[in-house]
Order: sequence, then C-alpha cells, then structure tokens
Amino acid sequence: MRLNQSGFTLPELISVMAVSAIFAGLIMYFGFSYWRYSSLLEADLDTFVSRLNAQDVVRELIGTTSGLIIQNSIPDSHAMNSDPVAGSNYWIKIHAVPGNTPIGSSGTTPLLYFRRISINTSNAVVMNGTQPFEDEYVLYLNATDKQMYLRTLANPSVANNKIKTSCPPAQASTSCPADRIILSNINSIDTTYYSRSGNTINYQGSTDPTSGEYNGPDFPTVEAMQYTFHLAKKSLFITSNGTYNDTIVRIALRNT
Repeated sequence: MRLNQSGFTLPELISVMAVSAIFAGLIMYFGFSYWRYSSLLEADLDTFVSRLNAQDVVRELIGTTSGLIIQNSIPDSHAMNSDPVAGSNYWIKIHAVPGNTPIGSSGTTPLLYFRRISINTSNAVVMNGTQPFEDEYVLYLNATDKQMYLRTLANPSVANNKIKTSCPPAQASTSCPADRIILSNINSIDTTYYSRSGNTINYQGSTDPTSGEYNGPDFPTVEAMQYTFHLAKKSLFITSNGTYNDTIVRIALRNT
C-alpha cells in the first residue's frame, strides 16, 4: 500500500531558513541604522540648542561685566581649585594667556573671573560712596559631567543683595543655590583675549626683571575676547562620541 507524504524536503527547508535569515538580517540592519541615525540626530540637536543658549548667556554675563579679574577677592568657602598661597577660600590665579583649555579627566578648571555691579532686591544699584559695590563670578569647567558652571559670589557688604552666593550642586541648599549650568558636553575651549588696539593679550610678554613675576598686561586691560567651544556627545548606547560641534563667541567688554 502506497502512502502519500507531504511537507518540505531537507533542501527546501534549508532554502527557506536561509532566505528568512537574510530578510531578518536586512530588517535588523535597517532598523539599527534608523535607530542610530535618530540617536545621532537627537545628540546633534541637544548640542545645537546647548551652544546657542551658551552664546546668549556668555554674551550677557561677560559683555556687561564691570571688569575681568585675576582672582576672586570675595572669599568663597567652596573654592574648588584653591590657591595654595592665598588660601582655601580663593580660586587659583589665572591670566589672560590665549590657548586651549581641555575639560580634563578629573576635577575642576577655572576659566574666567569677573565682576558685575551689585543690585538689591528693589533693582537699584548699591553704592559704596561714589562707586557701586560689585559681586564676583567664577566660570569653571567640571570634568565629571563635562559641563561649564557659573559660581556666584555675592558681596557680603551689600544689604538685600538680589543674588545669593552659589555652591557646587552636591552642597546646594536653600540659602546657597546650586551653581548655574552654562554649557554641557564640553570637550575643550579655545580662548583669545584682545587689547583696545586689537593685539592679543599675553601677560608673559612683560615680566619683572628682578622677580620674574608678570607686570602686565593682563585681564584688567582686556577689551575684547573670543571663545571657541568644542562640544562632543555620545549617543544613547554608543560607546564613542558621535556628535562634534564647534561654535565661536566674540564679546566686546566695557571694563572700568
């Protein structure tokens, strides 16, 4: 008695499995490529928005400063890169030397110190005789989260000061708000400083012949400056940086 048999032969089954595997691989490839493209696009948009916001904030903060300074004069109990000579309440001295400042692998790096006129809660300038009181600010880079922060140092002599002294985010409280995040995903920053004549400022160009210490020019003589922000960001689930952006900010100062 002869029985009818149905189904696939072994060659047919192998052929179907091979074709299915090819189509599954193509679907996975195009799906992964689309996901990767979307992730990179999201990272691009994040860095784009971040650097546009940073341009506006930096121009507003620094462009209206009443002076760039070498070191803070208002004590900071949370100085994160302190001066071994002046003490733990003072950030390390920095000078108007053009160059590249990398984010570093650890710790914080001060980028700029500057003053702004003190305003009270009634939005009035607070005077110290014929001159206004001034608050101080520290712009610094944090290697841990690849961000640029702004530290605020309120002048303790100003009654009803509109601003409060800020603290590192980990030590922030109601009385000491967290430092403000200015820019994220930083890789490094190029800085250039210019005098009124348009020449670049470099304090190393003039030193005391006896002590070897600088005697100018330095931050107090800077009339214009330029920042070039180099940004890099990793997309989700991608181990290496896939997004790179550069943006240039030029600022004219009104130093007193």
